[in-house]
Amino acid sequence: MHDTMVQPSIAMETRMTEPGTAETQDLPAIAERGAAAAPAASRRTSLLVTLVLGGLTAVPPLSMDMYLPALPQVTAALHSPAATVQLTLTTCLAGMALGQMIVGPMSDKWGRRRPLLAGMVIYILATALCAIATSAELLIAFRLLQGLAGAAGIVIARAVVRDLYDGVAMARFFSTLMLISGVAPVVAPLIGGQILRLTDWRGVFVVLTAVGVALTLLVWRKLDETLPPARRHSGGLGQTLRTMRDLLADRVFSGYVLVGAFAFAALFAYISASPFVIQEIYGASPQTFSLLFGINSVGLVVLGQINGKLLVGRVGLDKVLGTGLALTALAATSLLLMSAGVFGPVGLVPMAAGLFVLMASMGLVMPSTNTLALLRTPHAAGSASALLGTSTFLLGSVASPLVGIAGERTAVPMALVQLSCAVLALVSFLGMCRPWQRRGESNGSTAGERTRL
Repeated sequence: MHDTMVQPSIAMETRMTEPGTAETQDLPAIAERGAAAAPAASRRTSLLVTLVLGGLTAVPPLSMDMYLPALPQVTAALHSPAATVQLTLTTCLAGMALGQMIVGPMSDKWGRRRPLLAGMVIYILATALCAIATSAELLIAFRLLQGLAGAAGIVIARAVVRDLYDGVAMARFFSTLMLISGVAPVVAPLIGGQILRLTDWRGVFVVLTAVGVALTLLVWRKLDETLPPARRHSGGLGQTLRTMRDLLADRVFSGYVLVGAFAFAALFAYISASPFVIQEIYGASPQTFSLLFGINSVGLVVLGQINGKLLVGRVGLDKVLGTGLALTALAATSLLLMSAGVFGPVGLVPMAAGLFVLMASMGLVMPSTNTLALLRTPHAAGSASALLGTSTFLLGSVASPLVGIAGERTAVPMALVQLSCAVLALVSFLGMCRPWQRRGESNGSTAGERTRL
């Protein structure tokens, strides 16, 4: 299984060995070469690989979304203000950001399996400690450890995708992963709401511990190594820092990193503020909040599948990304106008509709951003994945406390943070990625191929 899976990526990396060379190659042409090189055995094993990687990418939404309906209850149980309890989200995100910077380069040096399994074991222990935390301060500390360990699944899953796929095939695979991992944010709040009917917020972490155990066993038994020794980096910290410096020196790659980070910050502003906006401002129950959150997650999954099944290969990835960013900015603008009272008092339905569009637009933004960034970095997929993930989680952790800066009775800070992040994502896309310039540099493309880009 291992030998057949890695061959497509090896064959194509001989054509894309430096970050700057990818911009002169036509994406459909790369995909056609990749499809021709991929053996039938690789395609037969892709379903199993997809299921395992989908489970790994579900770690963040499981850790965050199952816990969301319990935030008001944690605030009361631990006798802490909402801003302090929201730090349990912030520290978990910050841990996932820092953890990716550690685990990503480790996976380039030692392979994907060993760092992944070690991280998942620590994740299980940290989650169990969250269940027995006796104060907000302890919960914050344990959530930080949970995030540090859970980062292994996120960063290595993206690196494995880069090991196995290229071009349009990689874009479609990321969209497929969104279908699998997207089930987690749909199901997680619903499960969290039902857990709260049977027990208190600690039961949420008990369930998360069990999920971690099951996922670790699945990885141990089913996920083979995808990075052979010949393609691993042998250097230490110095080489790791030089690799990341070279990656960040690539203006286009850095642009996509910022686009993904700001878009995720807009999404996380919704994730961290919506329990209070929906339940405290609009008086919805935890179960109603969970239902609305699940509906919004379905929108993300559906648009992600439209992207993967209908748009990729027909519409250029940069065009899809630009459309997704425009939708995000439009939704954030409408949310700010409604929350500021420009249209007078509005009920839950209009606000929920705006949040639905904002979250669904990520089905276009996230797969396209990951693909376009990783296309430029076949030589250092782990480090590139770490930079992508770290930037998104760091900005997400900054957005979390900002949404509650004016208290729990207004949604204006949430909408303002979302709009600011959406605008910054668009500015990064237009100012740094400049897709129209790269189309002009694609001298080897046919006219028909350039129109698809």
